[in-house]
Amino acid sequence: MAELERVDALFDDIWQFGPGAPPITIELMRALSHAGGYVAGAFDGERLVGASVGFLAAGRALHSHVTGATLRGAGLELKLHQRRWALERGLERITWTYDPLVRRNAHFNLAKLGARPVEYLPCFYGVLDDAINQGDETDRLLASWPLAAPPVRADRPVPDDVVVALADEGGRPVTASVAGARTVLVAVPEDVEGLRRADPGAGKAWRHAVREVLGGLMAEGHAVTGFSGKRYYVVERA
Repeated sequence: MAELERVDALFDDIWQFGPGAPPITIELMRALSHAGGYVAGAFDGERLVGASVGFLAAGRALHSHVTGATLRGAGLELKLHQRRWALERGLERITWTYDPLVRRNAHFNLAKLGARPVEYLPCFYGVLDDAINQGDETDRLLASWPLAAPPVRADRPVPDDVVVALADEGGRPVTASVAGARTVLVAVPEDVEGLRRADPGAGKAWRHAVREVLGGLMAEGHAVTGFSGKRYYVVERA
């Protein structure tokens, strides 16, 4: 319980949730760890610098519910530890959700790990008022990481004949027609967390534009196949 209290404090330091609204409680972490779920911490010496909690899901999968880190590199080490843990238990994939507007997370998940978004989930957790989400609607992408794939992938190149479906022009989202295009790009803002604080209207505009364009493409059955240049989702149209 003492270690789990440290995890709770770490998560609170990262997200600064209000009283009674943590991403997961100490008691639930205790129950999950005892029942065979995934509860792990990353340490720099004696200092806890990252933690992750997950549970078994349908289709021989581990669903990673929450992962947070305060030291560069700890997040990757936790993901690689998750992969080893899941493979040892005969699981085939790891899934998790993330905010599609956060560039660094998209790059990490798609370009570095090789996970792929499989579903766009509008306002999945409702509206959260923690320090990171700032009252924004919690659209999420469900990422799936097949464990038979290599654990690390490089950023994929973009074909020459792509069309930009959603561009960043002066910090605002601008849509364009993609009729007939085989491969399209969908931009996300450079720093949506800072944008939410400085210009909530622009943050909301990006939320709705990405939901409409990226979410719309995925709803039509098109596949997100990468994240290019640390700024664009790459979508292959069926």
